[in-house]
Amino acid sequence: MAAKHVAVLMGGWSAERAVSLSSGRACADAIEARGYRVSRIDVGRDIASVLSALRPDVALNVLHGRPGEDGTLQGILEVLAIPYTHSGVLASALAMQKDVAKVLLRAAGVPVPEGIVVSRFEAARAHVLPRPYVIKPIAEGSSVGVFIVTEEQEHPPQELFRDDWKYGEKVLCERFIPGKELTCAVMGDRALGVIEIVPATRFYDYEAKYALGGSRHILPAPIPPDVYAEVQRLTLAAHRALGCRGVSRADFRYDDRANGPEGLFCLEVNTQPGMTETSLVPELAAHAGISFGELVEWMVEDASLNR
Repeated sequence: MAAKHVAVLMGGWSAERAVSLSSGRACADAIEARGYRVSRIDVGRDIASVLSALRPDVALNVLHGRPGEDGTLQGILEVLAIPYTHSGVLASALAMQKDVAKVLLRAAGVPVPEGIVVSRFEAARAHVLPRPYVIKPIAEGSSVGVFIVTEEQEHPPQELFRDDWKYGEKVLCERFIPGKELTCAVMGDRALGVIEIVPATRFYDYEAKYALGGSRHILPAPIPPDVYAEVQRLTLAAHRALGCRGVSRADFRYDDRANGPEGLFCLEVNTQPGMTETSLVPELAAHAGISFGELVEWMVEDASLNR
């Protein structure tokens, strides 16, 4: 029987291109080592014609940000009838649009920080929320374009006025939640463990996520058992509320001054989480006894259409 042909889709043109290439290379190497036939594709705007000519059995989507995480690529794969990994068109689009996702999460009983959507110019002219608060692009990942406005800052971040600002004209402003940074992943219908992320600086920004020594991961997270279990429950609830499939990861803030789980707030659901061997989801899988190669193979075998 011929080996299944897997197209590993990586790179692209989002602000997270470099991370996607690292994820893609790691996944391609892992799946190739398990006997699959692999084509490594750095996604460009000709991806539909490239895939039409290649005709792989499965697309392993390891793109981060747009167009791989917002439903665009998923739509192309549906039209071409190529089974693919992770979430489908609608769930991907919903999760990427943070303001819309928050409405659905709140309706499903998943607590989210209070916030408002304003233009970047309005956010730059004057404080739109009591300090401290967070300003973030509506549809970016990896903490790209995110600011924490502290109580000491007299003025909002003036970078929002820049002509070369490339993260959208609208921003989401949210109340800052003090305390711990937590994350949990879903694999199929199962919530994995909970990691506490301790950044080297105050903020878990792009550098803290990907630079060597930028953050420390504590697994299992040193939080009360009822809070740990609630993170897992809420992660699965968020995954289902948005209609996600395959692997996803939910990020939380936990105000540990609160009474137990009442201090938990979901920040976002990542439908295309990082997939290098040292990324959070592979780390959570390893804690559950699932090797990196087994995780990637599971994703390939889970691939389908109409997701």
